Amino acid sequence: MIMKHIFTILAAFFVLTFSANAQEERKTQREPGAKIEALKIAFFTRKLDLSTEEAQKFWPVYNKYSAELKKVRQDARANNSPEIETEEKYLAIRKRYNVEFSKVLPTEKVNAFFKAEKEFGTILQKELMERRQRRQERNGAASE
Repeated sequence: MIMKHIFTILAAFFVLTFSANAQEERKTQREPGAKIEALKIAFFTRKLDLSTEEAQKFWPVYNKYSAELKKVRQDARANNSPEIETEEKYLAIRKRYNVEFSKVLPTEKVNAFFKAEKEFGTILQKELMERRQRRQERNGAASE
């Protein structure tokens, strides 16, 4: 059991390293979302309890999925697209990748992934709101 977790952590590290190297070379500036991505990878790995073999198959599919969602989000912002159209595009991608994820993971883990994805988003939003509130409280206290 411990070996399984060690292999899972190593697989997550491998995927994180691989995806970082696969992206376009950036100047010495670090991408702001890199820390969130690392947390997301750790969260999904823990929630899905991926074996080494599952992780090796899952993460490349996930990276493609994530890139498609990111492109839709960027296009929607750039074109000021209606929210309902953007949500429809997200849903179409999720449906398509439900099939792709099912090729590399058991159905229970695919369902767990989509649940974990929502859960991570909720946790992230809550954390960001709490940080904003603390920052406002500090700024308010500093100005008094």
